[in-house]
Amino acid sequence: MKRVAMIAMSLVAASMIFLGCNNKDGKSSAITKDNIMVGFVYIGSINDQGYTEAQDQSRLALVEMGIQTMYKENVPENSDAEKAIRDLVDAGCNVIYTTSFGFMDSTLNVAKDFPNVKFGHCSGFKTAENVSTYFGRMYEARYLAGVVAGLKTKTNKIGYVAAFPISECIRGINGFALGVQSVNPNATVDVVWTNTWYDPTKEKQGALELLNRGCDIIEQHQNTTAPQVAAEEKGAFAIGYNVATPTAAPKAYLTAPVFHWETFVKDDVEQILAGTWQSRKYWGGLVTGMVELAPLSDLVAPGTEQEVAIARTAIENGSLKIFSGPLHDQNGSEKVAKGAVMTDDEVWNMSWFVKGVNGIIPQ
Repeated sequence: MKRVAMIAMSLVAASMIFLGCNNKDGKSSAITKDNIMVGFVYIGSINDQGYTEAQDQSRLALVEMGIQTMYKENVPENSDAEKAIRDLVDAGCNVIYTTSFGFMDSTLNVAKDFPNVKFGHCSGFKTAENVSTYFGRMYEARYLAGVVAGLKTKTNKIGYVAAFPISECIRGINGFALGVQSVNPNATVDVVWTNTWYDPTKEKQGALELLNRGCDIIEQHQNTTAPQVAAEEKGAFAIGYNVATPTAAPKAYLTAPVFHWETFVKDDVEQILAGTWQSRKYWGGLVTGMVELAPLSDLVAPGTEQEVAIARTAIENGSLKIFSGPLHDQNGSEKVAKGAVMTDDEVWNMSWFVKGVNGIIPQ
């Protein structure tokens, strides 16, 4: 009888462990330091010197915490994304971060089937009981980059190679342009769309088009260093993106607005382990450390460090509201009245260029 009782107790314990890790039935979902497995879905390569490399820093931060991780890289924004997410669940991941806008619906589809898995989707706007969204207020760091560019330009023509005509890119362009104008009201920003997040050839072509127009500084919302390389080849200057890349084009590189995705991911995982996690929409800025301006190179104009520090302090203490009135669009129409400040929702969904930006937003 004693032997039978011990076997029965062992079976009960085994079933409890199984239920604790069960991703499907929703009866038990305790995630602990012993059973947590965190998966990441990336649109590019973890060695791309850009967006995905920046995203992967959050995974490496978890590894340093002793947490097991897995990842899928070079996943396109189509049905392959859903398969990649399901593969991670099947491999035992009970926390998953999907790191590109186009993964949003795939994330929601899988999340419905696995209520015990916690999901975080980067840059999206759809949430669920087990799905959070997260992003950084990159327009704040881009404003600082605009200060750098506005002080450096000699032609007062600055080029911006942008991926897609969506709100994420538009508000970044506007934040950058307002930073430029804060120190150089005569400077303008020309925009070229590539309609790709990652394509070195198209990105370089876009930069060359802007350089041929007379732009002497190139800013970018792209995932490779190709625009920076193009600027160096033409004897111009460049501002990077996502991660600091001073060696990619050392004769051109000035600085880069960068993400610290680990700011959110570490906090999110800690809340999961503490049992306090709730679905949320996270949008952190300079003051949280989610975004930052990389160290300035020796190529910046004299006095740049001081001007950047002044602007940073004002943004962080709230005395500088980047999207405060009066603001006019590129056609001169008033969009934000004097004394008014755009709401977060208005900034998130921005669909117009500020005065001083030259470019077309396709409808």
